[in-house]
Amino acid sequence: MTTKNLKKIFKATALACALSMSMPLFAAPTDHVVAIVGKSVILKSDLEQGVAEITHQLSAQKKEVPPQSILETQVLNQLITQNAQLELVKRYGIQADEKTLNEAVLKVANQSGANSLEAFQQKLDKIAPGTYESLRSRIAQDIAMQRLRQQQVMSRIKISDQDVDNFLKSPEGQAIVGGQVHIIHVRVSGDVDPTQLNQTAEQVKAALSQSNDYKAIEKRFNKDGITITASDTGYRPLSEIPAELSTRVSLIQPGQTTDLIRVKDGVHVLKLIDRKSNDQKALVPQFNTRHILIKTSEVVTPENAKQIIDNLYERINAGQDFATLAATYSNDPGTARNGGSLGWVTPGTMVPEFDKTMQSIAVGKLSQPFQTQFGWHILQVTDKRDQDMTKEYQRNMARQVLGERQFETELDSWLRELRVNTYVEIKDPNLKIN
Repeated sequence: MTTKNLKKIFKATALACALSMSMPLFAAPTDHVVAIVGKSVILKSDLEQGVAEITHQLSAQKKEVPPQSILETQVLNQLITQNAQLELVKRYGIQADEKTLNEAVLKVANQSGANSLEAFQQKLDKIAPGTYESLRSRIAQDIAMQRLRQQQVMSRIKISDQDVDNFLKSPEGQAIVGGQVHIIHVRVSGDVDPTQLNQTAEQVKAALSQSNDYKAIEKRFNKDGITITASDTGYRPLSEIPAELSTRVSLIQPGQTTDLIRVKDGVHVLKLIDRKSNDQKALVPQFNTRHILIKTSEVVTPENAKQIIDNLYERINAGQDFATLAATYSNDPGTARNGGSLGWVTPGTMVPEFDKTMQSIAVGKLSQPFQTQFGWHILQVTDKRDQDMTKEYQRNMARQVLGERQFETELDSWLRELRVNTYVEIKDPNLKIN
């Protein structure tokens, strides 16, 4: 088994182990330090837990389990990389917010058959007290490390305007950002040996390459333990198709089928019937907006700021000129000299409180004073329009696709650099690392 495959399994085991309900987290009674990573340590129980989880996962998938020494080496390497990331998580103060954490834990709970966090906690703690909190802590760490990787890796990805132009001119770019596709979609799933599932999927692919009669294919290959779900989706924008499927479709020509696509819910294969350009425009509402901002400071308390903005609100309602008052009193220097004008504003570009107020008032009306993280505001929408943002939308989508392509490469590079720059000392002479 390759190192890469073990890495994938290692990433999944934290949740899979809890879902299996058969292997509670534990601490060895005779624990000792096997490695020092920065300011943290890896215990023998951590290593044994990781090995046990991978062994459990491989056995559940009916895959060959590598020798103990290989498993220990791979798990130790992964634990070192994980601890190095957690060191940075602590240094930068990155945390999983409660809402995101609860949603992530609830998703795991639902997959295990529990419909609430309370029921899930009771279910896990019946296995061993504290199992729920241990799992919750591990998920929180996973979220924090994911955010760390996003921050660190995205800053390394550089996509030029020329890169975007070249991508949009390519067949793949044209298909992704501007096209609709007519496809036949077949999913092969079932509670059978993976080898048997793949064999059936290969047969389905061969049949689909010769025929568009998906109903006949569905009927022909449905058998005990294997379910074939096939459909003709008609014309659909590629943006509405899951990314792991749409990317494959963009690479084939009409009449061709994709390679087998193995995802969590089974094996998928798609056949492209036709492709056509998408004439639909991306019309986005925009608001011509002006505002006055009063900030708090060492000399302006929050109460003073509220009094000032209330006074300005009354003066504008009494007939005084908005632009003149903005130029005189607004603490936003970028807009004050233009009478408070922000120009045309697209929803989503401002902080939520500002965005919500801007979209909720009628053109020409003055908003009530409201507070954001920047201070107290009043705003006025002087005009509204639907702007054709098709080109901007396409370029943003192209940047996203190109960024996703670079992410894994840059992530591997960043992790290697992190590992090199992290102090690691192996305390157990029987253990080796790559």
